[in-house]
Amino acid sequence: MNRIITFTFNPAIDKSTTIGHLVPEKKLACSPPVFEPGGGGINVSRAIKNLGDHSTAVYLSGGYSGRFFSSLVDKERLDAINVTISGRTRENLVVLDVSTGQQYRFGMPGPTVSEKEWQPCLDIISKCKDDDYIVVSGSLPPGMPPAVIGEIAGIVKKRRAKLVIDLAGEALECALKEGVYLIKPNLSELGALTGNAHITEPDVYLAARQIINRGQSAAVVVSLGASGCILVTRDEQVMIPAPLVKAISTVGAGDSMLAGIVLKLSKGAGFLGAVRYGIACGTAATLHAGTGLCHKEDVEKLFQQVLNNASVTMATW
Repeated sequence: MNRIITFTFNPAIDKSTTIGHLVPEKKLACSPPVFEPGGGGINVSRAIKNLGDHSTAVYLSGGYSGRFFSSLVDKERLDAINVTISGRTRENLVVLDVSTGQQYRFGMPGPTVSEKEWQPCLDIISKCKDDDYIVVSGSLPPGMPPAVIGEIAGIVKKRRAKLVIDLAGEALECALKEGVYLIKPNLSELGALTGNAHITEPDVYLAARQIINRGQSAAVVVSLGASGCILVTRDEQVMIPAPLVKAISTVGAGDSMLAGIVLKLSKGAGFLGAVRYGIACGTAATLHAGTGLCHKEDVEKLFQQVLNNASVTMATW
């Protein structure tokens, strides 16, 4: 299996709790909080570990919260490289209102980082080997220019590794200018990329096809949330529906999906097979509260459902 290395430039301690009922201006009693290490790349590595496999997680962290974050990473026994920064690692809050079943997600801004603090990550990337899978996922912290992602794409291309991007906005645009292996935008992110705020399913195929024809990405996977996803490659255009489940939490579903895709690709699967497995992983993550991500036993059951439901909608072009 080829190596998988994930990068998280703006990680967060994810704190999850529940309340009986959300009421303004009142002190609300919360359940004992659950603390988990979060951020796009970290979650991808955690999900890969849950699936019984291995990756290396590279992340920035600092301050007392950064030390706690690293202790959470160690607790999950991830193979990790901690790049120390001077600022404090951020904390996010997820609150479930038991009375309504609605979930509230509060994402805090990250610390400002300097070039000398994020530069070691580029040094690590410059040592990647042929066919390594480099996953860059999550937001960028203040102080880290989006153009850095384009620089990363150029380094990965020279090293003949495979870059998988789950970013939005200008950072995604910078990566595509250099060319990547796979991107995983959602509808709004693809709409922003193409300047189409009201993007529809037919628009998705056209937009993804243009990206591929320009040589900017070998594959485009557009997340449709609970509906599934659309996969577009040079040879395929497929809408893959997600299994129907009663979702408890959507936190980490996209990261679990990406983990399943990259894991299967690293084992030699084609794009379609990898994305079908990823859909099962993303759906599995919704079955659990907090940011526990996907569980292997759930994934195996759901993957069978995805295969059984393989009469997917094929688009023509």
